[in-house]
Amino acid sequence: MARDRVKVWYDAKGDYLEVLFDQRPGYFRETANEQVMEKVDAEGNVLGFSVLKVSGIGAEPLEVAL
Repeated sequence: MARDRVKVWYDAKGDYLEVLFDQRPGYFRETANEQVMEKVDAEGNVLGFSVLKVSGIGAEPLEVAL
């Protein structure tokens, strides 16, 4: 049985988190939240997302529509 895989990468020095649902080519674009970028393919399908300043996220969860 094949399972979907998610790639998660965290750069502690840069305080940067990246989560990829798919390894296809794409680009990052802005979201409504300046801390979050979404990675999309040429058709606009979401391939993943990144979060800047992860350590600054406090008790309230970070929420953004992808």
